[in-house]
Amino acid sequence: MNEGNNKTPRKLEESSKSVVGSSAVRPSGWKKLLSKRWVFPAVYMAAAAIIVAILWVYSGTGKDETKQTASEVTEVSGEPTTETGADAEPAAVNTESLRWPVDNMEDMTTIMPFYDVSASAEEREAAMVEYNNTFKPHMAIDLARKDAKEFDVLAAMSGEVTVAEQTPDNNFEVNIKHADGLVTVYQSLANIRVKAGDQIEQGDLIGTAGQSQIEPSEGNHVHFEVRSNGESINPASKINSEE
Repeated sequence: MNEGNNKTPRKLEESSKSVVGSSAVRPSGWKKLLSKRWVFPAVYMAAAAIIVAILWVYSGTGKDETKQTASEVTEVSGEPTTETGADAEPAAVNTESLRWPVDNMEDMTTIMPFYDVSASAEEREAAMVEYNNTFKPHMAIDLARKDAKEFDVLAAMSGEVTVAEQTPDNNFEVNIKHADGLVTVYQSLANIRVKAGDQIEQGDLIGTAGQSQIEPSEGNHVHFEVRSNGESINPASKINSEE
């Protein structure tokens, strides 16, 4: 009786042990892998590399799109497109050139030429001005009407009036400063219609031709001088022959 009773608890104990042993779960391969110390740093580095690669690809695409957008402006609402690069049209530039300071050169005559050192002796002599018993080269061109009448004097080029005054020897005088170091001078004027500081356009009226004390025999005329960086040059050399 006692032996039977003793056997029963042993069987139950063995049975209990076997049940407990069968319910234990061995660690999986992933858990073993994740338990390694180097796993998480490696995963972090791989994720960072992927993010950097994605950002690089995205930024490269954005730059291409930006370049394409900057290279041309597409037509919007029927407006013409504007392109840059080799096929683009050059920007408009100022093509204004010097002109004679009169309305119609066919009505005019040159009564005193410009003194050209390379000209013949006869031509150089004709371009000398005598004043107070002194001869000096004439560094301008004097224009008068063929009928000797007064005429309007016009701005030879757009610019800023720097001098507008009456002088003892040359009657009224106007100086206009232009681009590229050019200055035009208008002397022997009977009156002036501009003042210093005025911004004027080519062809604007600046005064009326008159006479001067230095050249009284010339009658009504305009003494037209052109200076390039302070040096007097022949006006004809800067004016288109068709003007």
